[in-house]
Amino acid sequence: MPDRVKIFEVGPRDGLQNQKRIIPTEDKIKLVDMLSNCGFSHIETTSFVSPKWVPQMADASAVMAGISKKHGTAYTALTPNMRGYEAAIAAGVDEVAIFGSASEGFSQKNINCSIEDSFTRFISLLDQAKIDKCKVRGYISCVTHCPYDGSIDPEQVIKVALRLLDMGCYEISLGDTVGAATTETTHNLISSMLNYMPESVIAGHFHDTNNTALENIGVCLEAGIRTFDSATGGLGGCPYAKGAKGNVDTVSVVKMLHEMKFETGLNVEELNKASAFAKSLSEN
Repeated sequence: MPDRVKIFEVGPRDGLQNQKRIIPTEDKIKLVDMLSNCGFSHIETTSFVSPKWVPQMADASAVMAGISKKHGTAYTALTPNMRGYEAAIAAGVDEVAIFGSASEGFSQKNINCSIEDSFTRFISLLDQAKIDKCKVRGYISCVTHCPYDGSIDPEQVIKVALRLLDMGCYEISLGDTVGAATTETTHNLISSMLNYMPESVIAGHFHDTNNTALENIGVCLEAGIRTFDSATGGLGGCPYAKGAKGNVDTVSVVKMLHEMKFETGLNVEELNKASAFAKSLSEN
């Protein structure tokens, strides 16, 4: 049997959140429905955040209400706090994600609090998620480099990851937020983390600022990592990381994986259609 890799599609949330123009709700719904036809097990559909800070996601509930859910696909949302979590659950999401940082500087810029304070914010959310039997995924930003603090020690990432796992997250997505990771820094990070946790709880989330995302995914594959985030159309970026380009393109990742004889379960023809539509949203 071929080795299987899970692609966690983040285009509708991470891909669209930094677009300069507000994408119409019906276009967001269309994109999610097109992605549903591709065979993804997970689609990060939206985020329940303050519209003051991320106006692009102000229609999160409307998007969730408008999509046509497919059996076998988990429709997930980013939720920074209890208010966001409660809104997400009311809207019918299947899973939620919380996000912290391995960098104090980025934590302050992104969520206006220290790393330690961010954990305090998560406690009530994770406690309620356990009651609701809602799975929670953990994101860690700036895992190799921060635009404010510079290089990040793997030990700091491990510290945050272990805390999130201990609090109840089922998986940790390692965010190369500014796209500065190299094969060397990626290898150092992953090899260090595997001393503390199994590869099954680690996911790679690479941005393609320096066109090295696929190489970094290759390093992770060699280490046994089998889950990766990507955005159809290569959309994305980060409003708090100047110069960061989009997420690695799902089509490019899937093409590489198939050439390497990995199985993804994705329909390439439908994926190309979704990719063309996603790119059109950023071009208008």
